[in-house]
Amino acid sequence: MPEQQTVFASSANSSSEHQRSRGGDVRKLVTPLIGAAVCALAFAALSFGAARTTVWTAALSSGQEVPKQVVRDTAAHGLFKATLSGKTLKWKLTFAKLTGPATQAHIHMAPKGKSGDVVVPLCAPCTSGMTGTATVTSDEVSALKKHRLYVNVHTAKNPNGEIRGQLASG
Repeated sequence: MPEQQTVFASSANSSSEHQRSRGGDVRKLVTPLIGAAVCALAFAALSFGAARTTVWTAALSSGQEVPKQVVRDTAAHGLFKATLSGKTLKWKLTFAKLTGPATQAHIHMAPKGKSGDVVVPLCAPCTSGMTGTATVTSDEVSALKKHRLYVNVHTAKNPNGEIRGQLASG
């Protein structure tokens, strides 16, 4: 009886079809993973931007007061430093050589050289080195970025303000 042989057809065409089929499976798996990674990175970038912290400072002096003080002491000075994260403002106020104790301090809204309304009360009475936290509005954040906010420290001899400094980033 003649022996029967089984012949397997092997062709380059069937081999490349198998590779294409397998490559398609890998692409079907990898494409959604890449998409998910891109979405995760975009979300992380947006979250990071929303919680970004900026530093704001104001060098306070008697020469910046508007209107001019009742009793002027040119040696009076101070420093206000704050960090803004979202709408939370964490601050520290230091000052020296005032005409008397600081009765109160505020953040006012107005450009340099103009007086404006109080938008953020800081302390009353105040001592040098005080710290605090305040919540600010979107309008106040916008004014801050446009350098339209200033810090003012008041005393009994200068109830309208003894030292002042415009807030600037840095």
